Parts: sequence; structure tokens; C-alpha cells
Amino acid sequence: MQPNPMRAALKRGEPQIGTWLTLVRNPAILSLMQAAGLDFARVDMEHTALTIEAIADLAVLSRALNFPIAVRPPKANREWITRLLDVGVWNLHCPQVENAAHAKEIVACSRYAPLGLRGNGGLSAATDFDGSLSVSDRRTHANREVFVTVMFETARAFDDLDAIAAMPGIDALTIGPADLAQDLGVFGAPEQAKVLDAHRDRVLAACRKHGKVCAMLVGSFEEMQRWKDAGALLLAYSSDADVLYRGYSAAMKQIKGE
Repeated sequence: MQPNPMRAALKRGEPQIGTWLTLVRNPAILSLMQAAGLDFARVDMEHTALTIEAIADLAVLSRALNFPIAVRPPKANREWITRLLDVGVWNLHCPQVENAAHAKEIVACSRYAPLGLRGNGGLSAATDFDGSLSVSDRRTHANREVFVTVMFETARAFDDLDAIAAMPGIDALTIGPADLAQDLGVFGAPEQAKVLDAHRDRVLAACRKHGKVCAMLVGSFEEMQRWKDAGALLLAYSSDADVLYRGYSAAMKQIKGE
């Protein structure tokens, strides 16, 4: 069975720069992103029309290319976590993690015993259809390679920040900036950036304290450099939809002389 290249790179302390995949369903987009120099794609199911069948196709090609994907499910529960892992996804980006109890459920769903209670499937894309290993070896390998990021998107979630950061089986922490700003009552307000940065700093501090990876969403080179210098290793820049829109908009303005 293959190792998880994202986990391996992060363990070596190498920053991983990716982007959100929200629009393009053709799996060949992963080849394009890899050729462009990206380290991973973060695939969004929470706010898109992407189906489990589309994710399964992306996961198989991801493994063939050794170009990792991380998937944000519509909900971080047993149903979605089990299905995503079983179709070959290594990396989970779990939304709306409200408290330590929810984080424990995520760990239980994503790891086999004794670390959790992940449901047992047979040979599949998740095992690279490798029948040469024992069931025990496959389970041990899966527990070691799965990588779980949790998103803090409400003020309430921060009450359990330290407990979640200390939890075995939780590998990385981040904020959901738009939803967090909305919950804090600062969405669109002049102080939004300052308030969100204060919460990013709290997540960074918790990651340093407990030896976890800090993930960050950025929209510019300056933001990328700032948070990378601060210690964030898992960085997502923009999205396929945003990059396409800005690229076509700039081209059309130039072509039309606007």
C-alpha cells in the first residue's frame, strides 16, 4: 500500500501549497495542478455539486500521480468519513467542528481500533487492491497514513481549542474565516481582518504547543508569505473558480481595451 505523500512532506517540515478544487470535475485537473507546481488540491463537497463518484475518480488518479487531495465532506460524520476513506481519500478537511466531543467522533470514524472504530471494508482503492498484506497490516498502515484537519468556524469551538489540539488522531487545525467572521458578528465589518488574525494566532499557538500542523487559507502572495513565516505548513491559495475568473477577466479587459 502506498504512503500518504502529504503526511510525509509535512512530517519533514516542508510547506505544502495547494488550492481549493470547487468547480472542475474532470480528474485531469489534478495533472494540470501538479504540472503547475502545486503540492495538493483541497476538494470541496460542502459548498459544491461534487459527488462521491467524482471524488472516487479523483482519489484514484491522485494516488496514481502521487499528487494528494484533501476532501472537505458536506458534514464531518461517520457516513461521510467512512465513504471518503474507503474510496481512497487519505486527507480529510473536517468542517464545523464545534467541540472536543465532535473531534473525538471524527477520530473514532477515521481510525481503526485501538485508535478508533472505523468500519471495516475489504479490498478497495483505499487499500490499493493490495491482497498481499494481512488485514492487520492494512489497518495499521491506514491508521498511520490518514491525515485529519479540523476547522474552527464558531466562537464556541475555541472553548475546546486546547483539548482538540492535544487530541491524538487530530493532525492539523485551521479556521473557516468566512463562517467564523459571521458567527463573531464581524463579517464585512472594518475590524474583520483584525479579529480573524487574532483567532489565527490562537490556532497557531495551539499547534505549536501540541506539535500539530497549522493549516491556512490565503488569497495573495503576501498572505501566503506571512502565514508561512509564522509557521503554517499547510496552505491553500485561492480556488480553481477564482483563478479562472480572474484570469479570464484580466484577459478580456486587455483584449477589449477596457
